Formats: sequence, structure tokens, C-alpha cells
Amino acid sequence: MKNEAQNQEAQVAEDVAPAAEEQATEEAVELTEEQKLQAEIDELKAKLEEEENRYLRLRADFDNQRRRAVQDRQAAEKYRAQALLTELLPVLDNFERAMQVDVSSEDAQALYKGVEMVYKTLIAATEQEGLSIIPAVGAEFDPNVHQAVMQESDPEQASGIVLKELQKGYQLKDRVLRPSMVSVNE
Repeated sequence: MKNEAQNQEAQVAEDVAPAAEEQATEEAVELTEEQKLQAEIDELKAKLEEEENRYLRLRADFDNQRRRAVQDRQAAEKYRAQALLTELLPVLDNFERAMQVDVSSEDAQALYKGVEMVYKTLIAATEQEGLSIIPAVGAEFDPNVHQAVMQESDPEQASGIVLKELQKGYQLKDRVLRPSMVSVNE
């Protein structure tokens, strides 16, 4: 009987051992399944974060592009007359030269008056578009708007003051079209 009881215990132990091994194997498989799922979750989180960053960069690029397009349109509107006004500057210079001529006869004075009227009308039209004369004589030399072509010495003026304007300078709103050619005090 003792043998029979021992045999039964051995049989039960043999049955339990594979079941315990099988359960340990299943737990190991479950752990590896959990690890696989966790790895997959981590991978998906990383991909999601990467896509969110990519989306944010694309959104910022789009916003920057839209802002640049608006600025370009505004600049184009603001300076639309720049090419035409630049071409008209020699015409303005010629009108000013023509008006510096002394006239004595009545016919010449009538012609002078007509030229002066056309000049004033042209100046008014260009000023309406935003063209302005750059102040020079008596102003401090500014390399952004003045081009020094010669230096002179005048003890009554401070150093760096514009003494003569050799050619008028013009700007369109805040953009220099042509700098003033000037003579500067030493």
C-alpha cells in the first residue's frame, strides 16, 4: 500500500510538474506578448510624436509663406510706381535746368511760364505717388541718402555738414531712388 500511495504521489507530481512548466511557459509567452505590445505601443508613440512635429513644422512653414506673400503684395503695392518714377528723375532734372535759364523777351517768358506749369504739375503727380526730395544743404551727411563727391572747407560750418547739392536726391516713401550728390564740409 505504501508503494501504491507513493506511485500515486509520483504520478500526481509528474502530472503537476508539466502543468507548472506549461504555466511558466505561458507566463513567459504572456510576458513576451506584453513586451511586444509595449514595444509596439512605444514605437507608435514615437511615430505619432514624429508626425506631430512634422505637422507643426509644415504648419509653421505654411504660416511663414503666407506672411511673406502678404508682405510681398504690400511692398509691390507700396512701390508700384518705382520703375516709372526712376525713369522720370532725368526728366525732372531737365525741367529744373530749363527753368534756370534767364529769359528776357515776352515770348521766352510765356514759354518759361508753360514749362514751369508742366514742371509743377509733374512734381505734384510724383509727390502724390510718394516721391519726395531728399534734404541736403545744411543737413548732416548721411551715407544712406547722400553720395559725397567732393569735400570743401568752410570754417563757419561744422564738420560733416552738406555744403552744396550737385544733384538732387529722391526717395519713394522710405526707399531711396537716387541719393543726393553732395559736397561735404571737412
